[in-house]
Amino acid sequence: MADLPLSFAACEYDHVRDLAEGRVKAKGIEIIPMLFEEPHFVFQRAMKYEDFDIAEMSFGRYISMVSRRANDMTAIPVFPSRVARISSFYVPSGSKLKSPGDLKGKRVGIPEWTQTASIYSRGWLAESCGVDLKSIEWVQTGVDEPGRPEPSPVKLPKGIRVRPDTKYSLSELLVNGGIDCAMTALPPKPFRDGDGRVRRLVKDSRKAEIAYFKETGIFPIMHVIAVRNEVLAGHPWVAVNLLEAFEQSKRNAIERTLRGSHSAYPIPWGYDAALEARELFGGDVFPYGLEPNRTTIESFLRFGHAQGVAHRKLKPEDLFVPSTLERILT
Repeated sequence: MADLPLSFAACEYDHVRDLAEGRVKAKGIEIIPMLFEEPHFVFQRAMKYEDFDIAEMSFGRYISMVSRRANDMTAIPVFPSRVARISSFYVPSGSKLKSPGDLKGKRVGIPEWTQTASIYSRGWLAESCGVDLKSIEWVQTGVDEPGRPEPSPVKLPKGIRVRPDTKYSLSELLVNGGIDCAMTALPPKPFRDGDGRVRRLVKDSRKAEIAYFKETGIFPIMHVIAVRNEVLAGHPWVAVNLLEAFEQSKRNAIERTLRGSHSAYPIPWGYDAALEARELFGGDVFPYGLEPNRTTIESFLRFGHAQGVAHRKLKPEDLFVPSTLERILT
């Protein structure tokens, strides 16, 4: 019997490269890859046009859809993008703000209320820093271009104010004094350009992020991999076979990083950084599967519901193809 051809769209991650290029094979599946530089192109096409059989998806948008029972795709517990987000607070260089706790009563810019990074950042701000999210005036606009529509409907809690700005971008608002802080996954352009007008609010953010992980066990998941429900209905075996193939592709990438004999990636001291990460996480630095990630997922669902991104309370088991829930990846 011929393999089942399935289109697959994601960013150009090294940990999916072997699967996309055929060095790792998902049993019974012919992967037709389409790799992109930015995830937004994938999210837009997958959610609005259902262009792909398998696609990378924003975790925030995904829990919104599941909470509204509006998801045409269902995730498997594969998490291609994970980024700690205490580093995602940006302020003007001359700001008198000294810590995130000082954001009470301030104007804070966001690109989307449902942006996954912002959900984690607000969760940390509320639960770990004690800042009432209702005390903040939220301003929504694009990072580098004015105006950015909310991609998913939100059910804002009573007292939360989000004001759209269609005239200025977050980068411009930081420089012209329109906001006190920007909370964004993509650093504002002045910060990316190194022009000195914008800095991170948390100066030693990596130290803070490591401490947060040690204290809570939360290692933020940004994106998930989802499969069209029509594919799963007709070929239920696809979910587990994909999960196992993604896992092998990821392990190959980690092995390249930890080999240490040459520069697998153009990052100075990359091998030492990989060793430090392995020690911190106690083994797999990018675990897939439900159980190794339960703490992070439960926390994200709690944040998302409290912030009105998820319209009802969800459990981790509500998010993934049932056959993958108890799969132990070895």
